[in-house]
Amino acid sequence: MTDKGYNFKLGVHPINWVGEDVKEHGDHYSYEQVMDEIASLGVTGVEMSRKFPADPAVLQQELGKRGLRLTSQWKSVLFSDAQRRDEELQAYRKHAQFLKAMGAEVVSTAEVGGSLHWDPRRSPHEKQIAHLTDEQWKSLAEGLNQAGEICRELGMKLVYHHHGGTVVEQPEEIDRLMEMTDPGLVYLLYDTGHAYYGGNDPLKLLQKYYGRIGYVHLKDIRQSVLDQARAEQADFVTCIRRGVFTVPGDGSLDFAPIFKELVERDYQGWAMLEGEQDPLVHNPFAYAKRSIAFIEQTISSTRGEKV
Repeated sequence: MTDKGYNFKLGVHPINWVGEDVKEHGDHYSYEQVMDEIASLGVTGVEMSRKFPADPAVLQQELGKRGLRLTSQWKSVLFSDAQRRDEELQAYRKHAQFLKAMGAEVVSTAEVGGSLHWDPRRSPHEKQIAHLTDEQWKSLAEGLNQAGEICRELGMKLVYHHHGGTVVEQPEEIDRLMEMTDPGLVYLLYDTGHAYYGGNDPLKLLQKYYGRIGYVHLKDIRQSVLDQARAEQADFVTCIRRGVFTVPGDGSLDFAPIFKELVERDYQGWAMLEGEQDPLVHNPFAYAKRSIAFIEQTISSTRGEKV
């Protein structure tokens, strides 16, 4: 056990500075400022950002001189569409090879078929998620297993990101995905905020699938924002704009039992701190700094130590 009371590797996601789902959030930031601020927090792990250099050599140099390393990058897939399988797998292999070259060990993967926001086949006037048919579920599972094989060949893991606004967010959808895929090929990216947003109990989800969890996102929820959004039937991106998510310790989720579970089970993978909120309203460096202190204090308290 480390001096901090946990063995997992705590990283910080640049999405706290630069939005991925809401492009105006943080568009004013340079990648240099984002990297500098993350490095000054004392962490080493960071995910890819749309602001980071696309050239692998430049990216490696910029991360390296700040003592940072790339832990993963989101990869959208359309495996539910069987006719697109070959091209999707080709793109997946290229993405995984890039991450492997950067030293990452997992590929954050999410099906965007049926999503209101990210499915390129959807028309702008549509208002609801288009849930998958049984055949599409079968195609999705087969595609994920094949992509998982690509990751295994590279010595990596496919970690599936259950995610708000997609066809895999609710408890029964996560269960179905886990049941239909090979546990040796498809792992879970456990996200506390997206779990709760999707109607899951985050602690129960962690306990149920701990054996398949290969990566963690630590994100909090503002319950009042979520309640209002649900009453108005607001879509996912609208919820982001309204500030439904924040960093651990600033929202409504009870993280003490979650951290206790991770520590007692000796989770040793990456756990990335996320906020995904407007940086002009919620300063990302200040929020991340307070959240890291909250995480360490909470873990110390759950272990009966003085803080």
